Amino acid sequence: MFTIVSDVENYSKFLPWCESSVVTQRDASYIQANLVIGMKPVTESYTSRVFLRKPSLIVAESNKGAHFKQMLTKWQFSPGLKSVPQSTIVDFYVSLEFRSSIHANIANVFFNEVVKAMAGAFYEEAKRRYGKESVPSRRIAVVKNNDEDKTQF
Repeated sequence: MFTIVSDVENYSKFLPWCESSVVTQRDASYIQANLVIGMKPVTESYTSRVFLRKPSLIVAESNKGAHFKQMLTKWQFSPGLKSVPQSTIVDFYVSLEFRSSIHANIANVFFNEVVKAMAGAFYEEAKRRYGKESVPSRRIAVVKNNDEDKTQF
């Protein structure tokens, strides 16, 4: 899963609403990419800074969006079942702060479904690349949390 989530240059091939994903800088622990997300005519162009700590953590952040002040996503990967070496526990966190209350209100209506669709696209890409899952996945409900969460690198 780490490989798929860190494959930013191919997001536009498998993520819904991702129109463009161009990596401008990459090394073993960092990616910078320009992304265009949305559905025409409403799209958001932004630069994402992605911090990689292989194989357990990916954090992406941006504060340069036209419609949002800050976006933060975190993917935490942990070993799954000991009896199934190819299993992984995936924790996914998203935080968005919009520039206008209108955009925030619109996003609140669709937020859960968009997050589920985006996370589901990563799982489907894993199935496409690696085959059927070794353990049936369990999806846990989306939880809204207003606590501040910071990761330091």
